[in-house]
Amino acid sequence: MSINLEKQKLKKNNKITKFSEIFLEKNKVINLISKNDEKVLFEKHIFDSLAISYFFEKYNITPNGLTLLDIGTGGGFPAVPIAINYKDLNVVGLDSIAKKIRAIEEFKQELQLDNLTLINDRAENIQTEYDIVVSRAVSKLSKVVQYAMPLLKSGGYFVCYKSKSAFDEIREAKDIILKNKAEFLEVIEYKLPLEENFDRFLVVVKKKF
Repeated sequence: MSINLEKQKLKKNNKITKFSEIFLEKNKVINLISKNDEKVLFEKHIFDSLAISYFFEKYNITPNGLTLLDIGTGGGFPAVPIAINYKDLNVVGLDSIAKKIRAIEEFKQELQLDNLTLINDRAENIQTEYDIVVSRAVSKLSKVVQYAMPLLKSGGYFVCYKSKSAFDEIREAKDIILKNKAEFLEVIEYKLPLEENFDRFLVVVKKKF
């Protein structure tokens, strides 16, 4: 399926449309994304968040009943779009900034996302282990992988959304990944549906048993 067909399919999702509307209203009050990004909310944030589908497909993962933690969810990306698109996946959005968590709580109520849980805390304080941990626009891979690994079940996956810096960050994080009893598997490359060439990457790391 081409990226344009995927885009059109997603845009027909009523909850995605409603989320876009209420997000933009909330962004007028709380700066969740930049004003420049408001015009490309779907392409740059929602579509990007749902690139997790490439990971699920490539690793033949059926997310039903699994748990997924989003470290540093910010304005709800990727947690909210993932929770909308995967109703049977238990999604947890984690952020240390209370006003952002309160905003996402409003999105959750409006959209009736029973599979979304929100936590206002730091990753270091979380004791629960998850099947999948994701992170988008939080920190360098070498840092965020140290937050993610203790929160993964044995054999679980950490999927980190990255831009063109991905390969440099992987080289920098190589030893840290090994020290955390994990292995770097691969980079999944995709493009955002924007006019300019916008390459994105999912860095996939697996926690060893």
